[in-house]
Amino acid sequence: MLKKMILLTGEIEAPHLTAILSHHAPALEIVWAADAAALATAVGDGLTGVRMIAVMSGVIVPSDVLGALDGPAYNFHPGPPEYPGSCVAGFAIYDGATSFGVTLHEMATKVDSGPIVEARRFDVPPGAKFQELEILAFEAVIQMFADYAPRLALDPAPLPHADIPWAGPLRTRAAADRLTEITSNLTEDEITRRYRAFG
Repeated sequence: MLKKMILLTGEIEAPHLTAILSHHAPALEIVWAADAAALATAVGDGLTGVRMIAVMSGVIVPSDVLGALDGPAYNFHPGPPEYPGSCVAGFAIYDGATSFGVTLHEMATKVDSGPIVEARRFDVPPGAKFQELEILAFEAVIQMFADYAPRLALDPAPLPHADIPWAGPLRTRAAADRLTEITSNLTEDEITRRYRAFG
């Protein structure tokens, strides 16, 4: 039986996601953690009967914490399996991707590498900038979270895996930052491409 949920997410999302979970499991203790320090405090009382969910969070969960949980921790990733890592909406725009999506997967020591539960896809609107794609991904993550909330809040059994592999390199914020640099040797098309992708 689940006693507590540790919810790794941002300050804006936390109350809304907590309300969704509490609707299905009013007795479940839900602890919000926005950063590594808050996570350390949340796990201080032990992890028996605890489930951990990350929703669009940049917190890296230590391997010893993942190993101490009774079952898998889950991450709602605002990108499809071919875009693991950070700033992925920008990389998709930069690559000229015509489809994007969101992924629910088990958390593993390596970022965005655990078994995938589900991936949902949608078309990238023509001419979209990264902010527009991030909003679409945000909306898709919230819908996916709402769809899985009853089971995540009430059923301690692991979610079944889908036969979907991760693909593509792990994208990093450092690589995204490099693509924001404008130098004299860039073509006008490349400058426009970088602006649409990363601002």
